[in-house]
Amino acid sequence: MGLHIVKRESCPLWKKALFYLAAIVVALSLGGVILLAIGVDPIAYYTRMFTMGTIGNRIAYKTFINYLIRFVPLALTALGLSLAFKMRFWNIGGEGQFIMGSLAASAVALLLGNSLPSAVTLILMCLAAMLAAGLYGLVVAALKVKFGTNETLMTLMLNYVALYVLTFLGETKADWNFFLDPESLRPVFASFSDIVSFPGIPMGGKFSLNICVVLTVLIGVLVYVYLRYTKQGYEINVVGDSAGTAKYAGMKVNTIVLRTVFLSAALIGLAAAFKVGTAGILSTSITDDVGWTGIIVAWLAQLNTWAILLVSALISLLHHGSVIAAATFSQVDSSFANMLQGVILFLVLAADFYTRFRVVTFKKGGKDNGNG
Repeated sequence: MGLHIVKRESCPLWKKALFYLAAIVVALSLGGVILLAIGVDPIAYYTRMFTMGTIGNRIAYKTFINYLIRFVPLALTALGLSLAFKMRFWNIGGEGQFIMGSLAASAVALLLGNSLPSAVTLILMCLAAMLAAGLYGLVVAALKVKFGTNETLMTLMLNYVALYVLTFLGETKADWNFFLDPESLRPVFASFSDIVSFPGIPMGGKFSLNICVVLTVLIGVLVYVYLRYTKQGYEINVVGDSAGTAKYAGMKVNTIVLRTVFLSAALIGLAAAFKVGTAGILSTSITDDVGWTGIIVAWLAQLNTWAILLVSALISLLHHGSVIAAATFSQVDSSFANMLQGVILFLVLAADFYTRFRVVTFKKGGKDNGNG
């Protein structure tokens, strides 16, 4: 008797959804067991986490605003990464590209914010961030197409280069370093929140919807159209399926790789511009790990544009809700969300494997007896 794994011919959508839902339920159940073990009521904790403490909260709108601030850069970063991943270019450099975009956007705000209209400054911040991040990613793509270097290692190492540059600028008190507050005796990043900030759209009462949220959803629509209905999007899918086939069809594979990686990194840079333009200040933790979390989001969503927006919303709720719940339940650290996210990822990937393959048993010299 033995086991053999074979690929499924098809799996109904309802069955896939059922598997994924079951994976999430099991993950939450395991989290509940851990909560019980440390003396916390899982129902109370999850209620607090998933509602983000908005029930009975007079300033619930502020909680929702903070939630959207977390959602925007994560969703946009995951969208950018998905473009490269669809082409099987493993861009692990979201963190570094985000940092370079943040530095470029902040430089524009600090140097030009007082001399230009706010709207012009914001546009220039976005363009500068996209250009800086795009070029940072393009360096790796150029090395890949020219010398065949490993893009995973290159983008990973450049993450740390960008981080050390940001740390250096944040700790070096000098006349040339305009990123720091000149009035502070110790190295502190200068704030530009009173100079320029992304506007909000009044939604009634005290709640104002940041325009970055609307732009992020709009960009999601544009990415979907780009991938599904344009020649460039078709080329990305062909190169991802087989670079050899793309070359045989007359496609300029190297050009496609360079263009797509630049666009991928540029979207991450735009996410950075939205983040610093909303926060109004740089920090050494400006990325909030979206470069890493964005990879998880993209894979959980199976690189589907609409699913990326949905998964980003759920992961953002998980993280922000855990921070709020941790303030109520002192036994639980806010990093509980990271553990729960890891368990969810592992079980969803297991469910995804089961939707793609089936396990059959067989006897040596005999036929298959069934499937799992």
